[in-house]
Amino acid sequence: MHELLELLEHDARRPASELASMLNKSEYEVEQEISQLEKDKIILSYNTLINWEKTGSNSVTSIIEVNLAPQRETGFDAIAERIYRFEEVRTVYLMSGSFDLLVIIEGKSLQEVANFVATRLSTIEGVTQTRSHFMLKPYKKDGIIMDDKEKDRRLVMTP
Repeated sequence: MHELLELLEHDARRPASELASMLNKSEYEVEQEISQLEKDKIILSYNTLINWEKTGSNSVTSIIEVNLAPQRETGFDAIAERIYRFEEVRTVYLMSGSFDLLVIIEGKSLQEVANFVATRLSTIEGVTQTRSHFMLKPYKKDGIIMDDKEKDRRLVMTP
């Protein structure tokens, strides 16, 4: 199972026949295993990594450090749930260190993101402080280099 998950994580479009060959299993076994992993909510989604800069699409991504006052009985979980339910929120992590939650949000403009933080995020009961950082340019995301300029550096051999 672990090998299959690793293969799918790196290329979810790889055909079941190819996965079966790589794992020394039948195509049917691989399809059944994938189906079970989806049912068990181990595989949650299949995503496509897109370089939005090349499409001319403008959006703003912000990383927000959030400090919280833990709630009795639920700790950080109830506040985190309120935050991750917002449509603008892409990712939420509970962190160790100088802040409690790392929140990644996307908006159409800097003003839209700033407004979200000021009027919706920082006003949640239990949120004690926020610090915003705006992403300027992605170089590598999820293990993929966004604009790989690596060229073939082998010397050209001519007869």
